[in-house]
Amino acid sequence: METRKENEKVRILLVEDEDKLRGTIQEYLQLSGYETLEARNGTEALRVFGAEEGELPDLVLLDLMLPVVSGFDVLERIREKSGVPVIILTAKCSEEDQLRGFSLGADDYLVKPFLLSVLKAHIEALLRRIKGTSRKKTYGALSIDEKAHKIFADGELLSLTPREFEVLRFFMDNEQIVLSRDRFLDEIWGIDYSGTDRSVDTIVKQIRLKLGKYGKYIDTIYGIGYRFEVKADEDN
Repeated sequence: METRKENEKVRILLVEDEDKLRGTIQEYLQLSGYETLEARNGTEALRVFGAEEGELPDLVLLDLMLPVVSGFDVLERIREKSGVPVIILTAKCSEEDQLRGFSLGADDYLVKPFLLSVLKAHIEALLRRIKGTSRKKTYGALSIDEKAHKIFADGELLSLTPREFEVLRFFMDNEQIVLSRDRFLDEIWGIDYSGTDRSVDTIVKQIRLKLGKYGKYIDTIYGIGYRFEVKADEDN
């Protein structure tokens, strides 16, 4: 993927099979200063996303109930090749669907119907988090480069989704502090998130798996939430 120049527009891939809604969202995004790509079904979404000679989009808005290839399958295929941020837009509001979406690597989940202004706020918040700052810090065997949006374990780059990165960064920013699931939902998912705190557990489980032996840096505080702590005998 080529590096996007600072003055270039953010490119958003909108995957939505309902023509009227897709047109409305696309027009709103363009008026808000974004460049848009569109897809009407799962097959078209994968083709547009994986265009060989083009850049990957900066963000994907993905409906789940798509013809041909489901949104879940599209998300899974996207995550096989990219950590590009993905916001799910769907009428499927069950806890099971939301947990499945996050387990497959979604970064946000917005239930239809929604206000376009709320969608824009979700996009802007996610893009701000992805942009990060120039801060670099080390926590035991882990190191974070926020400007590059990367976290390393023993010098090896971890393959994290944007949401996993944000959760692990939040852990690092609050080292040795017990964090409730509600705190994660408020700070990362946003106060208007309509899902359950099990979404936090799903993301933490994935992060622990990717950290391997350093997954023990994240302690479960039963009945409350979690705490990130580098053990004294593993400090650099």
